[in-house]
Amino acid sequence: MSQFISVFDMLKIGVGPSSSHTLGPWRAAQAWVKKLREENLLENLDTIQIHLYGSLSLTGKGHATDVAILLGLSEADPEYIPIEDVAIIVDRINTQQEIYFKGGKIVAFPRNSITFNRDFLPFHSNGMRFIGFADGKEISNETYFSIGGGFIVQEDDNLEEEIEINKKNFPYPINRAIQLEEYCEKENLQISDIVLKNELELRSADEIDFELNRIWETMLECMYIGCHTEGKLPGGLNVKRRAFDTHTKLIKDATYSNQKDWITAIRSNEVKFREILKWVSCFALSVNEVNAALGRVVTAPTNGSAGVIPAVLMYYLVIENHEADFNHIKKFLLVAGEIGSIFKKNATISAAMGGCQAEIGVSSAMAAAALTELLGGTPAQCLSAAEIAMEHHLGLTCDPIGGLVQVPCIERNSMGAIKAIHAAEIALETNPKESLVHLDKVIDTMWETAKDMNKNYKETSEGGLAVTVRMVDC
Repeated sequence: MSQFISVFDMLKIGVGPSSSHTLGPWRAAQAWVKKLREENLLENLDTIQIHLYGSLSLTGKGHATDVAILLGLSEADPEYIPIEDVAIIVDRINTQQEIYFKGGKIVAFPRNSITFNRDFLPFHSNGMRFIGFADGKEISNETYFSIGGGFIVQEDDNLEEEIEINKKNFPYPINRAIQLEEYCEKENLQISDIVLKNELELRSADEIDFELNRIWETMLECMYIGCHTEGKLPGGLNVKRRAFDTHTKLIKDATYSNQKDWITAIRSNEVKFREILKWVSCFALSVNEVNAALGRVVTAPTNGSAGVIPAVLMYYLVIENHEADFNHIKKFLLVAGEIGSIFKKNATISAAMGGCQAEIGVSSAMAAAALTELLGGTPAQCLSAAEIAMEHHLGLTCDPIGGLVQVPCIERNSMGAIKAIHAAEIALETNPKESLVHLDKVIDTMWETAKDMNKNYKETSEGGLAVTVRMVDC
């Protein structure tokens, strides 16, 4: 893959519970409506049929794929839609059995308009087809594929038309981790410096700071909401939210009224090793409980793994460095985004393609590298941390019970965050020159493992815990 992948492609704001099964289909529906408008077909449209294939079909209900498509067809934006409007729009469509397009166009949308097909399309396991009719005649037929992290493509897309990674377009073209390492050594720069110089080719410094701060504020808000919301998660498993109880015990009698004061309150508490583990787990669990409840999160690099990076970054802010400011947050997100992009270019970030190693494993590697830079590690040590984190996620399967991003997915974010911190500490005590495994090698291994993995363990809910623990047992 030779196109440039920005940090803002890897860290996207959206709605849960899944980047590949919710955000991707949502964006695909939006793209289809946009194409209908561009080709002047929307005005005559009177019937819509949508077909979901493969993993989108097998776990689509649990991942709210059908809900996402309704919202996409309604032209709502997942990045900005008020969360309370999600249920309102979906309930209206299901009740009235009509889609309302911007501009006043209304098209009938019976409840059987979305068909779940167990067949897999050959191009990718997350396929969906949008078909439009006018007076019984087909006027549009478009197939999209959700390839992980909210990215969508069509089979005939020419990826070479995307911004190419070359010296003409970017000062530091990066495809493999070894290239990034060589740039850092040659220029005597940190990873975040190299990444920033590339990003400046697309956006101004002020724009980069604004967007990175918006990403962090979304992460922080997500953790705050998750830590202050009790009850059970929707979907039928009756999973109890755990972040609330854990947070209540950890925060003790501290008083605060907003997210900034909350950080100060956490910093004021004396923490021991076990409490640190609990805090990190609490942060990770809180994000993915919000995600499972169709809340707003940041794909990092996916929704299912959205808790790892904010949990590790929050750990740095409230445990490691009480003087940390936006500059530290900025560096962390820049490094994390670049590591994620290297995985995407050379392997996958889709659980439907590679199992959970492609989500939790990648997010843990991203967080480990980013934390290592903030802790004073060299670029080579940052890459070593990413390698260590992924190495110990190799082969991790995706087996969500009931097709819901709850069990074992939420807990895995906690484990991924703890592993990231541990990987950073190991890397800081390691001479990368003596390491036998480079990050590029573990990425290649991850991809080969993904290709060898039985499809039942790739987000189909047809293997692992999803089979041994049935919905009826819950």
